[in-house]
Amino acid sequence: MQTTFRFATSLVLCLAVFTLGCAAPEPEETSVSAAVRPLPDGTDAAQAVITADAMRTDVAELSSDAYGGRGPGSEGDQMTQQYLIERMSEMGFAPAGLNGGWLQPFDIVGITASAPKSWTFATGGKKVVLDWWDEFIAGSGVQTETAAIKDAELVFVGYGIQAPEYGWDDFAGEDLAGKVFVVMNNDPDWDPDLFEGNRRLLYGRWTYKYEKAAEMGAIGTIIIHTTPSAGYGYQVVQTSWTGEQFEIPAGDEARSQIEAWTTEDAMRELMAAAGHDLDALRESAKSPDFAPVPLGIRTSLELSNQIRRVETANVLGVLAGSDPELTDEYVVYSAHHDHLGISAPNDEGDTIYNGALDNAVGTAQVLAIADAFTQLPERPRRSILLAFVAAEEQGLLGSAYYGAHPTVAPGKMAANLNYDGGNIWGKNRDVTYIGYGKSTLDAIIDQYAGEQGRTVKPDQFPDRGFFYRSDQINFARIGVPAVYLDTGTDFVDRPAGWGVERIEEWEAVHYHQPSDELEESWNFEGMIDDAVLGFRAGLHIAQQDSKPSWNAGDEFEAARLAALEALE
Repeated sequence: MQTTFRFATSLVLCLAVFTLGCAAPEPEETSVSAAVRPLPDGTDAAQAVITADAMRTDVAELSSDAYGGRGPGSEGDQMTQQYLIERMSEMGFAPAGLNGGWLQPFDIVGITASAPKSWTFATGGKKVVLDWWDEFIAGSGVQTETAAIKDAELVFVGYGIQAPEYGWDDFAGEDLAGKVFVVMNNDPDWDPDLFEGNRRLLYGRWTYKYEKAAEMGAIGTIIIHTTPSAGYGYQVVQTSWTGEQFEIPAGDEARSQIEAWTTEDAMRELMAAAGHDLDALRESAKSPDFAPVPLGIRTSLELSNQIRRVETANVLGVLAGSDPELTDEYVVYSAHHDHLGISAPNDEGDTIYNGALDNAVGTAQVLAIADAFTQLPERPRRSILLAFVAAEEQGLLGSAYYGAHPTVAPGKMAANLNYDGGNIWGKNRDVTYIGYGKSTLDAIIDQYAGEQGRTVKPDQFPDRGFFYRSDQINFARIGVPAVYLDTGTDFVDRPAGWGVERIEEWEAVHYHQPSDELEESWNFEGMIDDAVLGFRAGLHIAQQDSKPSWNAGDEFEAARLAALEALE
């Protein structure tokens, strides 16, 4: 699960401001009622193949050391692609990739940046030295052998946001070209009418910060890490932004030389040396009248980069629909098949980032759902498309590539159901729906969760911006109504708060670490419920005459209307 990227962010901002010269149509479907087609006979028997044993087998295989952490472009990546092809072929799915094959290959550029062990900053005759790894992590913003900052001034730019719809511009029209931006993570979160309060938007993502800074001419950008503002601890920065980093090959987009993180304590020390109070600066950034603050600090830094171009691939399979009029429309299930590969060792010397929960589990759930569709006495009316996308951990690259080069017209995609991670702690009374309140998918998920005796809850960690951190966002960007079904927090036979504690403990200890491995103690019962929910909801969508829609005024409504208009 990610952790959204350069070329995707510019796309979503374009879509956010796109409008059509016509009134929005009435939603094609707004509720589940007696008027809709029921699920076909045989549905209950078909879903019986969604079992703990089946999913555990897939998780065990994909997260084994033999796959080397499924790093993009690696031998383990190719092994993963082949495994998915074999599994889909065995179930009766057909290839849906390029030229009649299973794959949608695309190039990515791998950058391994070597940073010095320390980074020196000068202010008022004094020097402050930060230590690599413990106090800063620096990566290259350019796909060249060297990335460098040479005697550039640091300037504090608050949240680093330019959002005219909120009357917000942290750059205040100033020419900041050639500066090193110091920026806060997240977006303004204290007012529900401003940036939607504590629900993090795209403006709060690290990718937006780097891209906007490059657009404004920054030579480098330093994000101040705090666990609340990032949604994860500093150890995730250490492991996720070191080693080989992958990107889509560079185009003509603006780029900064250096993209870095520092700890809060390190930045506090650096600012204090220059006579600034970090807390006071952050408080000043809460005003829409904020203007950039020159810090009186200068620095230089040079990274030497190893560059290579490799190929990875999305793996695509389809089960053709049975209705002649609807077979060219698709319910899309997605899960990313990659993880971080082999990188920095942990305290035990383990260098393989197995990615069992993230995302062998999501992949296993989609495979189980796919198997259930093949067990139906008659195929669903609409086709079922499986999209196992690549390089999600590098910034949602695979789904973004698919969004830019869809194998199916976006207007023909009825909906996207995404699985990223899963419930390894047992049965719960709720399910988390990332994206709840945005589309007519709400009523469908409510219906089938209710049949399980479960309550649907919106994002239970809204400050972490999960809707913009996994692959469903790249389907939403091209207009496809999307849902990311995530683990609930109200566990059966457990005290209140137990589920939140388990989730936060896993994120603090295992997220993007070598310790994300399959354990014998994992309980798949809740995962079965979530996969069954996704199967029944997707089957419902596949059976109806009309497709789901975004709610009127949603940020992705315009993209959907454009996609539907393109079919005419």
